[in-house]
Amino acid sequence: MRNIVIGLSWPYANSNLHLGHVASSLPADVLARYHRMIGDRVMFVGGTDCHGNKPADKARSRGIRPIDVVNEYHQNFSEVFNKMSFSFDLYAKTADEEHKNLVKPFFEKMYENGYIVPRSEMRPYCPKCGKFVQDNQIEIVCPRCGKITKADNCDNCGYVPTEKDMENGKCRECGNTCALKENKVLVFKLSAFKEKLEKYFNENKQNWRANAVGETEKYLKDLQDRDFSRDLEWGIDVPVKGFEDKKVYVWYEALLGYVTDVIRVCNALGLDWKDFWKQNGSNDRVYMVHAKDNITFHTLMLPAMLLAMDEKFKLPTHICSCEYLTNKGEKLSKTKGGFEALPWVDSYNTDSLRYYFISNGPESRDSDWSFDLFKNVHNTEVVNKLGNLVSRTLKFKGLETLPNGEIDQGLKELVEKTYTETAAYIEKMEFRNALACIMNLVSETNKFYDEKQPWVAAKQDDLTNFNNIIFSCSYVIANLAVLLEPFMPNTSAKIAEFLNIGRQTKWQEVVPTSGVKLEITPLFERIQ
Repeated sequence: MRNIVIGLSWPYANSNLHLGHVASSLPADVLARYHRMIGDRVMFVGGTDCHGNKPADKARSRGIRPIDVVNEYHQNFSEVFNKMSFSFDLYAKTADEEHKNLVKPFFEKMYENGYIVPRSEMRPYCPKCGKFVQDNQIEIVCPRCGKITKADNCDNCGYVPTEKDMENGKCRECGNTCALKENKVLVFKLSAFKEKLEKYFNENKQNWRANAVGETEKYLKDLQDRDFSRDLEWGIDVPVKGFEDKKVYVWYEALLGYVTDVIRVCNALGLDWKDFWKQNGSNDRVYMVHAKDNITFHTLMLPAMLLAMDEKFKLPTHICSCEYLTNKGEKLSKTKGGFEALPWVDSYNTDSLRYYFISNGPESRDSDWSFDLFKNVHNTEVVNKLGNLVSRTLKFKGLETLPNGEIDQGLKELVEKTYTETAAYIEKMEFRNALACIMNLVSETNKFYDEKQPWVAAKQDDLTNFNNIIFSCSYVIANLAVLLEPFMPNTSAKIAEFLNIGRQTKWQEVVPTSGVKLEITPLFERIQ
């Protein structure tokens, strides 16, 4: 049994969740469900990133408290994840008092070890607004792709701007050009970990997505120290004397939320959180799941912070960094608005949405979203192939109970092969191939059904042949309940109920019991 941490990037509480975040988040739930089924001990954690100027600005404009804004968005995020069947062990908030109390000692340790240091630096200042402005309050031309973007990270290409890139940026609040002004700040000495991060990168990059490898290589060439403190009104207080008027840069505390979440879950269950986050020589894994604009935060900043505490923390082993979900070639984002997730989740079968975003989503390249494509995938693959196999097998005219028969050897071997190949693809974070492997089993079983022609056997009163065909197909359907559990958990549960085999919690072959009363309802409805 391995200890598995799966950290899902924290959506920011500045607007409702959009479909792009759902698409890039689904691999985390697939991994969590799969690892539980093979007997690993899993901590699937994430939460809402609450602090910074955006929630504060929204609160000010509405005459309410920042926490009220945060709670509204947290409710939206939680509702979407719940309806999409995400199996979190904890979905928290960085505004939770437990998180604040747990994360501060980590920062104090980093400061004591000399990796958070005070400096006087030139920082962007808006003369018209009369304040220092943060990176996401500044508009610049991205030095990589040439497009206009906010200066925390480029919406178009994912580039993370440096302090130098922000020179002559425009204040997004008033449109005035910012000037550089001296400011007393705390800086995290990211550059001090260059050698250790290069070693870590080379030892783990084989378990990272290609975009994570490429992006991390670029930043390792010129690793820059990053501000730790921010001039904010809404955030976690800096636990350093002389900097009481500053707040912690939200990325630092959100990234360590993966650790604080696990601590909270373990405290509630009477487990030792160090089993999950401290080095113990085992074959454990730490997955980070996020979109490509968050790569360097998870491959460089988080590992550097864990190293800075000098307490033998495990570092992320697997980086599952998705590309962008787009519409007409433009990235979907909360900043741009549109394509909010909740209306889609409320209107369509959520397992079908899961299927679509895994089979056609931004796994290895940007993926364009359209309703017509989703409709086509749902009707032709989910309904016509999977739904039809279940329906025509278990609802065969006149069939009231599952007959007893012999399992076709070819189908049995294909089922066993599908378990092995699907597991291998999941372990390699190739979820599209994993789902395609399962759907190949569906297609081959439909082909078997057509070639064996059970309707002919029934008409000829060839009961032995008829029973063998139906039982063989039912055997495959029972195992689809297992294989689909990580991908389409509600569908898996319905199939298991049809065959009275119980909710499938183990990744292993199952054989249905003959004589089960068959009361079958449609798995899916067509989208008109």
